[in-house]
Amino acid sequence: MFTRLWAASVGAAGVAMALAACSPAASPGNAAPGSAAVPDTSRFARTPAPSPPAQAFNITETSDLLEYAYAYPVEAAAIPAIAARLTEDATRAQASAITMAREDEAAAKQSGYPYRRHSSQTSWTVKADTPRLLALLGELYFYTGGAHGNSGYKVLMWDKARNGETGVIAMATSPEALQQAIGARFCAALDAARAAKRGGPVMRGDDGFTRCVDPLKQSLIFASRDGKAIDSLLIVIGPYEAGPYSEGTYDIALPVDAALIAAMKPAFRDAFSAP
Repeated sequence: MFTRLWAASVGAAGVAMALAACSPAASPGNAAPGSAAVPDTSRFARTPAPSPPAQAFNITETSDLLEYAYAYPVEAAAIPAIAARLTEDATRAQASAITMAREDEAAAKQSGYPYRRHSSQTSWTVKADTPRLLALLGELYFYTGGAHGNSGYKVLMWDKARNGETGVIAMATSPEALQQAIGARFCAALDAARAAKRGGPVMRGDDGFTRCVDPLKQSLIFASRDGKAIDSLLIVIGPYEAGPYSEGTYDIALPVDAALIAAMKPAFRDAFSAP
């Protein structure tokens, strides 16, 4: 009797152990009744996809009413604040150009003369892209039905260290210090550029096409050839400012020198290189 009971007990225990061995291990999905089940979602986790690379912006639309174009480079698109600003400028410029073109078209029909399609074009290019500064020059062209079109310029300079917009005059200790640092060199370079276009020396006079213009009232932008440091100051003078329309734009490039660096605020001086 004792032997049979012992054998039965061993048999029952063996069955229990065998069943336990065949049962799945405890897991959040097999929690006991009444316990909180936590689903295992680790296998669904994914690494976020990287942001797409910045792309240059370029829009061109042509109709009988208006020829419109606006473009800025990938360097500008890579900085969200600049991209947002220029994209907004593109939208605003197009809306303004369309409004003006429609008004002129209506006036032409009312007066009985043919309408001449308008044009509005803006193209931004990089003049400097250094560790400290991104400098963009915007070249604008407009035609509104007259004898010829007109050109204009915009400057956008971005201080990467401070993540904000700046400018040549803003980087200087004062406008007077900048004027003193570049004035004589600028006037000499302008006279040389005028002489090259006119085929002879220029005698300075009182009229706007022979006297030296104020460089600080022109489009000022820093430039860099190697992308490491600022090495020149570009002064862009539009038509009619320093000569007749036929002479076009004057681009005066002044290499950085010790006087120009000294005219800059101390926080910016290490961004420049001089020969």
